Amino acid sequence: MLRRIEQRLPDLSRAEQRVARWVLQHPRQAANSKLAAVAAACDASEPTVIRFCRHIGLAGFREFTIRLTEALSRPAVFVHRSVSRDDTASDAVAKVMDASIRALVDVRARATSMPFEAAVDIMAKARQLVFAGSGASGRVAEDACQKFFRLGLPCSSVTDTPTMLQFAAIAEQSDVVLMTSHSGETRELLRTATLARSQGATVIAFTEPTSKLAAAADLLFPCHVAEEANVYTPMSSRLAHLALFDALQVTLALALGESAVQRLRSSKQVLLQS
Repeated sequence: MLRRIEQRLPDLSRAEQRVARWVLQHPRQAANSKLAAVAAACDASEPTVIRFCRHIGLAGFREFTIRLTEALSRPAVFVHRSVSRDDTASDAVAKVMDASIRALVDVRARATSMPFEAAVDIMAKARQLVFAGSGASGRVAEDACQKFFRLGLPCSSVTDTPTMLQFAAIAEQSDVVLMTSHSGETRELLRTATLARSQGATVIAFTEPTSKLAAAADLLFPCHVAEEANVYTPMSSRLAHLALFDALQVTLALALGESAVQRLRSSKQVLLQS
């Protein structure tokens, strides 16, 4: 069922796509919700939800919840959403690689419309850059911090709730908070984003475009990678976020000019001399 929704996504209207993406992010909640609740969660009308159900080949919302419940009740592998129990090792490897490639190709297709120039302009003038994320996204935040600090800008990463909230409480107007999240619905990240913005800091989000975090950010790098995070640890989405941070770091280095180039050269040379 989830695979069918993914495949039909490009053919849906914009409002129906909001419904589809919410279902892909919250399949169990969708299976157990009433029509009105799904419509409210997706910021869509009830007729839009029904049209979505029909456009994916179902008679209506009732059949949708039945089919989705059936799909979620099947034994899960808990390894990777593309892999089944009967796959050989070579099949599993190919499926994981294909999923990662699809995620990167999709991000590449959207990259030209992402706010790289606006983000670079703000980051180049920042007092400090703070990279925030929790769980698997926290590792992405730490990786980004490790790359950006070599440009000579003060950088840090915050990956636990107390540190995130404390930083947000003392943030200043020239601070930039870069938040990464697969779902964009993590309560702690939302609190951090809201509090940091109230202090005047700029929040840049790398997340699902229909999420609450996306709505709370000053700048958005939309990352929609269909993964059922309730069952599987995000993999393909993590790679997409890493690639976007890499691209942003290179773009910022070009904007900073020779000073950034010299710092990157020096950081590499000192390691070669050790």
